[in-house]
Amino acid sequence: MLKHGQVSHIEINVRNLDEAKSFYTYLLAKFNYELYQEWELGFSLKLDNTYLVFVQVEADFANNSYHRKNIGLNHLAFISDSKALIDELRQDLISKNIKLLYDQDYPHAGGSTYSLFFEGPDRLKLEVTYLD
Repeated sequence: MLKHGQVSHIEINVRNLDEAKSFYTYLLAKFNYELYQEWELGFSLKLDNTYLVFVQVEADFANNSYHRKNIGLNHLAFISDSKALIDELRQDLISKNIKLLYDQDYPHAGGSTYSLFFEGPDRLKLEVTYLD
């Protein structure tokens, strides 16, 4: 059911569309996102009524750097329905040489919640949290 004010979609410009597609389709499949739309310069992944859009950045802006501490988006956080999935994801990310954040405090880097923090392509911070 659609709710007034809920997020429809979030659009993220990426430096390398192929790399982003490989990473995010792998990651978000773990949370039941499915490929929703695909076109020459982008794609989207959808879960229920919300979708994430990834678009190839224009060449004039491809060399600009992103950092979560600048003005703009800090991170995206996803809810996991199991701690085991978070542990499995962590091992997958390590095997893929994905940069983990705050790993010295895993799994409680976010405080009392069971959470995993890591960077996606273009250094966007991502979080997966188990909420009981």
